Amino acid sequence: MSEPPVGASPADSLFPPAGPGSRAPARSRTRTWITIIGVIVVALIAAVVLKQCAGKSTPNRGFRAQTTVGVVKAVAGDMPIQLQALGTVTPLATTTVTSRIAGNLTKIAFTEGQMVKAGQLLAVVDERPYQVALQQAQAQLARDQAALTNAQLLLKRDQVLLAEDSIARQDVDTQGATVKQDEAAVQADVANVNNARLNLGYCRIVAPIAGRAGLRQVDVGNYVGTSNGLVIITQINPIDVTFTFSEDQLPTIAARMRSGAVLPVSALDKPGGQTLAQGRLLTLDNQIDATTGTVKAKARFANGLGALFPQQFVNVEMLVNTLKNAVIVPASSIRHGPNGDFVWIMRADKTAHMQPVKVGPSQGEQTSIQSGVTAGEDIITEGGDRLREGAAVNLPGQRPSFAGGRGGRGGRRGGGGGGF
Repeated sequence: MSEPPVGASPADSLFPPAGPGSRAPARSRTRTWITIIGVIVVALIAAVVLKQCAGKSTPNRGFRAQTTVGVVKAVAGDMPIQLQALGTVTPLATTTVTSRIAGNLTKIAFTEGQMVKAGQLLAVVDERPYQVALQQAQAQLARDQAALTNAQLLLKRDQVLLAEDSIARQDVDTQGATVKQDEAAVQADVANVNNARLNLGYCRIVAPIAGRAGLRQVDVGNYVGTSNGLVIITQINPIDVTFTFSEDQLPTIAARMRSGAVLPVSALDKPGGQTLAQGRLLTLDNQIDATTGTVKAKARFANGLGALFPQQFVNVEMLVNTLKNAVIVPASSIRHGPNGDFVWIMRADKTAHMQPVKVGPSQGEQTSIQSGVTAGEDIITEGGDRLREGAAVNLPGQRPSFAGGRGGRGGRRGGGGGGF
């Protein structure tokens, strides 16, 4: 192929001059121009289409898929406000039974672990020394009573002689003093007799309270005294449970007690799955523990079956109040932002709306809403961390689509897959 002449233009080199037999080069030039024009037209059309697509997607910041969320309806109902705490079972009375006198233990009249009644015989101490002491006191009393009788007779005679002026007044006064001495001796003897009889009664040791007898601490044949404990009796029916709660809850509980309300209390086992007994709040302590900021409380339970055992740890649930017709939502739907608490609400057009709320008391997995939400609204519980105001959402099990510049219209044109 020959080089184009010097000074020739590119067009001249691309389209050589026509001459005889140059019909094929002319057709080539025509196809070249058509190709160039076609490329330009296609580029212009593509630019227009891209511009229109960019303009449509600008309001929604581009096309994005709908977010799948979990939804629960807000309901209206009663919200029980319960206080939960850890408590300790405390018996009403715990008594260590001891002997009031010293002596050898001759009999045990109870069984370990037995339920005993007040006044029931538990043990017997050897009675013989105290029977002898009683007889001695009675004999002394009889002797002094005889001396008193004789002194009184002599006093009467002296008074008759004094009336006849046959005896000195000093003798009469002396005999009167003797009578008084004998009367005092008789009174002392009576006291000694009563004391001996009382000691004899102490030989029979009885239960001072009703309750459950513990393990025996002394066996038959041992010498017992006033410092030896025989057995411990614990009163278990009724029985108390002591627990603590925060001082922040004190005004509500105190107000309920002042109004005369009975606050029911449940005692549950340590895992918290089984209710052991039902009772009621009995009283509150008279001061707040400054180190922990808590208040002690005591609840009383009927314990006829012995489900509560002294010094047992239990979970306590106390019904403080019940909110009537409260709006209730799951606690997982409550979110916290810089402007306060809020929830995501799914509107009828399947878009998310951020709704500020005022949260009320909570119980377990449920929370009451004081304002901001009405019953029947769809509250988003799952997927809220991926949402923003106006975002398109769908429910689990629904076919996801893409939200374009014109919402549902773009989705229909794209068969649910896109906005083009």
